[in-house]
Amino acid sequence: MAVADTLKETSARAVRELKRLGMEVAMITGDNRRTAEAVGRQLGIDRVLAEVLPQDKAVEVRKLQEEGKTVAMVGDGINDAPALAQADAGMAIGSGTDVAKETGNVILIRDDILDVVAAVQVARSTMRLVKQNLFWAFGYNAAAIPLGMGILYPFVAQLVSPELAALLMATSSLSVTMNTLRMRGYVPPIKRGPPSGSPELARREPEPTLEVAR
Repeated sequence: MAVADTLKETSARAVRELKRLGMEVAMITGDNRRTAEAVGRQLGIDRVLAEVLPQDKAVEVRKLQEEGKTVAMVGDGINDAPALAQADAGMAIGSGTDVAKETGNVILIRDDILDVVAAVQVARSTMRLVKQNLFWAFGYNAAAIPLGMGILYPFVAQLVSPELAALLMATSSLSVTMNTLRMRGYVPPIKRGPPSGSPELARREPEPTLEVAR
């Protein structure tokens, strides 16, 4: 008779997708090293931190941060709470303990590790929109402020009236708002169709660390 933890069907795909996004994936667990490394091989995880005591998980996260890495920690148990708090971004699985959910910065509602990939994709898409809005706002105001100051008056003897100034300001706000509303219909690529990870894509260079707790 043998007893073993079974892997979730989506775990290996989640690891591939995270690597495709340029992340280094590590696993931290209290299990013995032999078991942990066997699981790591099945999932394609190169960095396995095994036989880590509950109170030492946060220490391991801190060590990764001291290496200059930005760490996201995914966990669901009481033992993961200190590490979730220590990480730059703590992601608590929705089916986990209340302590983990209270500590995490992000709560993944479903018990599906693919939601970690979806959260990263949503975050990156959101930041792209933020940068677009900032670029547009700075550019628009850089052009409109000189107009409001009367830079064209010596040439066309025309000033910007209060009504026109209000219209220009509203146009800027409307354009930024409409651009932001594009997120309402956004669906993360991981949720759109079949697996997109391939061995070639999975070997792209890793940079930030996503640490998965078992």
